[in-house]
This record gives sequence, C-alpha cells and structure tokens, in this order.
Amino acid sequence: MVALTILTMVLLATVTGMRTLGNTQVSIERATSRVDEIRTVSEFLRDLMESTIVGGKGGLTMGGGAREATYFRLSEGAVEWKTNILFGEAYGGAHVVRIAKEGDQLVLRWLEPSTARPDAELWAQAPARTLVSEIQEFSVAVREQYWLDWQQDRKESATAPALLRLQIKSSGRFWPDLIMQVQR
Repeated sequence: MVALTILTMVLLATVTGMRTLGNTQVSIERATSRVDEIRTVSEFLRDLMESTIVGGKGGLTMGGGAREATYFRLSEGAVEWKTNILFGEAYGGAHVVRIAKEGDQLVLRWLEPSTARPDAELWAQAPARTLVSEIQEFSVAVREQYWLDWQQDRKESATAPALLRLQIKSSGRFWPDLIMQVQR
C-alpha cells in the first residue's frame, strides 16, 4: 500500500511537470512568433524608408535624367512616400507606397508614381499586402527636425520630415515604437 502511494505521487508529479513543460513550450512559441513578426515587419519598413526617393523638381542626376520630386504625405492612420520597391518581378522600381490601418489589418499598398497625388479611390484599387493582422491601434507621427516635438498632423510640405514614428497595437499588445530616419 505504501509503495502504491509513493508510485502514485511520483506519477502525479511527473504528469504535472510534463503539462507545465508543454504549456511553457506553447507560450515560448507564441512569444517567439510575435517577436519574429515585429522584427520582419520592422526590417521591411526600415528598408522601404531607407530606399526613399528624394530630389527636387527639375534637378539633374549623375545619369543626366530629371530627379524625381520628394513625396511624403501624412494623414490620420496612414503615411505615404515615394520609394524603390524591390520585391516580386512585377513590382520592382520606383513606386508610391502607403501604410495604413484598414479594418483590423495594417496594409501596404503601392502605385506607379505619377504627377497626380493619389486619392482614396485610387488607393482602394491599388495592389496590397497585409503586413500585420489583428490591429487595434495604429498611429503615425513625424519630427520635422530631430530636436522638435512629435506631430501627428502635418501639412503638406516640399521636404520630408527628419523622423517617422509608427505606433502599433496588435493582438492586445503594443509593439515597441518604430522610429525611422526619413531620407532627405
């Protein structure tokens, strides 16, 4: 009887330990998946920002062609800029991109650059990729100069700001603020 009681206690401790180990593994995989998503999206957005096309109207490049004008526009819950996209065979080269919260998703849209400023109807028809699902909050702010305060409303300007900050909350948790230097 004593041996049976001791064996039962050992088995109970083993089963409890295995269950705890399984729960820990699931939690670690969830956290790792979240960190991978944050890292992947952050690196992609930083690469897009580093590839920003800057220039003034009418200027010349070393190749003798006209420089493309800088384009950077901020609106509530969205940011647009001209950049070089380097993904897919059909979408390489200069494009105007838009990162915005659409429903419960953070979506990247892109258009061929043109002289007209893209409007909501044009953006709705643009090709898109979902960057992050289950978004509860998304806000965009800029600093015109490094020493100035963050602004969430920015009037159109011929120059790009110094810094861009994206704040994202998905799946009930805030991401670390994504602060990127804007090419000028």
